[in-house]
Amino acid sequence: MNFNCDAFDPLDPNGNITIKWDVISWTPDGYVAVVTMYNFQQYRHIQAPGWSLGWTWAKKEVIWTMMGAQTTEQGDCSKYKGNIPHCCKKDPTVVDMLPGTPYNQQIANCCKGGVINSWGQDPATAVSSFQVSVGAAGTTNKTVRVPKNFTLKAPGPGYTCGPAKIVKSTKFVSADGRRVTQAMSKLLGSSICRFYSFDGQLVCQFLKTLIKLIKIHTVATDRKLGSNLSCCP
Repeated sequence: MNFNCDAFDPLDPNGNITIKWDVISWTPDGYVAVVTMYNFQQYRHIQAPGWSLGWTWAKKEVIWTMMGAQTTEQGDCSKYKGNIPHCCKKDPTVVDMLPGTPYNQQIANCCKGGVINSWGQDPATAVSSFQVSVGAAGTTNKTVRVPKNFTLKAPGPGYTCGPAKIVKSTKFVSADGRRVTQAMSKLLGSSICRFYSFDGQLVCQFLKTLIKLIKIHTVATDRKLGSNLSCCP
C-alpha cells in the first residue's frame, strides 16, 4: 500500500495562491514580464515579513532590471562588463519592495512588504505584482521558456507549488481605465501554490510510519510461522 500525501488547509481546501507570468514586451536579448500573485484563499492572509518567491531558470537567463521587487542575492555576474545585471543566479529568490518605495521603481499592486490579504475578505488587496526584465532568454515564442520549480515562502508551515502551465493571456487596464493591453498568449505561465498544513503533515507521517510498522510485523509473523511449520512432522 502506498500513500501520496498532499496536505492542505482543512478550513479552506480549495484555497490557493496562483502565480501568473505574463510576457508583455520583447527586448534585444529577452523580454519583459509582469509576475502577479493572487491570494485565492478565503481566510489566510500573507502577513509580515511577507512572501518570498523563487524559481529555476529553464536556460541561462539573467535578470537585467526589476520594478516593484528585488532579488535577495545578485549572484556571480563577473562575465558581464559595463552594464551589470540585477541578478545572475540560476535560482533567484525575489521579495517585495517596502511601502514608500520611489514611484519610478513601482508598478501596480507592488510594494506592500510582501503582505497580501485573502481574496475572501478583501479582493482589492489580495494581489501582489512585480515587473522583471529577463535577458539571455531568446526573443521568439519558440525560444523563450517559462521558469520552473516555483517556490513560495511565507509565515507559517509554507506552500507547495505545482508546475507552470500555459494559460490564457492576461489583460491589463490602464490607470485611467481608458485602454486595455494584452500579454503575449503563447508565453504565459501559471503555477498554483497550496498552503501546507502542519497538522496534515503529521497525519501523513503517522500513516506512513503505521504502514511501515505493519509491514515489519507481518514479515516477522510470517518468519515465525514458517519456522514453526518447519518443525512439524
